[in-house]
Amino acid sequence: MADIKFAYWIPNVSGGLVVSKIPQRTNWTYDYNAQLAQTAEEVGFEYALAQARFIASYGAEYQLEAFTTVSALAPVTKKLKLIAAVHPGLWHPGVVAKIGSSIDFLSNGRFALNIVSGWFKDEFTIYGEPWLDHDERYRRSEEFIRVLKGLWTEDEFHFKGDFYRINGGWVKPRPITQPHPEIFQGGNSKAARRMAGRVSDWYFMNGNTIEGVREQIAEVSALAREAGRTIKFGLNAFIIVRDTEAEAHEVLREIIAQADVEAVKGFGEAVKQAGASTRERQGMWANSNFEDLVQYNDGFRSGLIGTPEQVAEKIRQFYEAGVDLILGGFLHYSDDLPAFGRTVIPLVREIKAHRRTAEDLVQV
Repeated sequence: MADIKFAYWIPNVSGGLVVSKIPQRTNWTYDYNAQLAQTAEEVGFEYALAQARFIASYGAEYQLEAFTTVSALAPVTKKLKLIAAVHPGLWHPGVVAKIGSSIDFLSNGRFALNIVSGWFKDEFTIYGEPWLDHDERYRRSEEFIRVLKGLWTEDEFHFKGDFYRINGGWVKPRPITQPHPEIFQGGNSKAARRMAGRVSDWYFMNGNTIEGVREQIAEVSALAREAGRTIKFGLNAFIIVRDTEAEAHEVLREIIAQADVEAVKGFGEAVKQAGASTRERQGMWANSNFEDLVQYNDGFRSGLIGTPEQVAEKIRQFYEAGVDLILGGFLHYSDDLPAFGRTVIPLVREIKAHRRTAEDLVQV
């Protein structure tokens, strides 16, 4: 499986990747993240994703801003592609196009974007920005992406939408990445899936079972094909690799046993409406239980928990289902990320797998 990619969540916010009081050997500071990024690219990671947070939430008391973080990591890395998360509504796409093009130019083509349509209402209301209905947030994000692509690729770009107006805009220098930096997005709702099929390069999925992943990939692939496009798929997973399966599951049990109950419940209340407010009542976290929410992107559901061999085998199954990238979070970044790179990634590279064709992906 030489072509599957590996990414990791940059711990650029405090509190780690689980809403738990369990001790975590990780840190949110720049010096820590610079060393971690260098280690990550040495052991086989190709992408790193910086989270976007603006206010304290559910353990994330301190936050390094995503664009600033990736621009600071670019000069201390050589190969890692750096993804910055961005919220339409808090940023104008013209400004993001200029910042993104600059980072891509300065990093020699190693910049990408993750479009976050918004789930944390307070981040908008504290700045006096309107909190749009669920599907409207995705309509805005789609316009945001169309503006980015136009500014990155056209000499004189015009756009008249419901949310944005561009009157002959351009960006120089243009990004090195052609035709433009890769654009990722998440979201589980029908609105998110339709948007992904029309405009995004990558569709990030929350943690899920093999069956759930197949269903999402089939639907989004079909939507992309209707639009005359193809799309790639990333899967979130919280990864726990230990010498024995029992040890790995004991770590999981301890994480959940020491969960910050008040914070998890607060997070759950804030995000449940993200799925429940859609017309189809289907979306991010709509069906997540308490244990799922301890890892705030349902990372336990992917089941990358066990020995190196077991985790590599599970990755094979996801790859054969159509997953192109594994986005990993870890408990002890200092130990677990390099261990995963040195033990699991080589096993994955050696596995022979039958990848489904583009036609297969639209059928369950």
